Amino acid sequence: MFKFLSALMALFLAAGLCLAADKKPLTDELISDYVRLKLSGDPDVKGGALDAISKDGVVTLTGTVETESQKNKAAKLAKKVKGVKQVVNNLTIKDRAGK
Repeated sequence: MFKFLSALMALFLAAGLCLAADKKPLTDELISDYVRLKLSGDPDVKGGALDAISKDGVVTLTGTVETESQKNKAAKLAKKVKGVKQVVNNLTIKDRAGK
């Protein structure tokens, strides 16, 4: 899994460099991909099961995390991605009681 994520990150880095050279705005698809990569690569958020969808630069986060801290950090990480104008944090916190 780590090799796959590393290869995927390298692919997106190369795509990002090409886009930067052209000075074109990022597409929503690329923004979504960059946010997913950022979340999945963070050891605190552990965002492999989280999703990010971008529409006109507004990123909506969905999925389940274990703590409020993870939820907040995921939003902060997403906001740092180039092209993100706003983050809608629809992450839910896992119910530890199993209810």
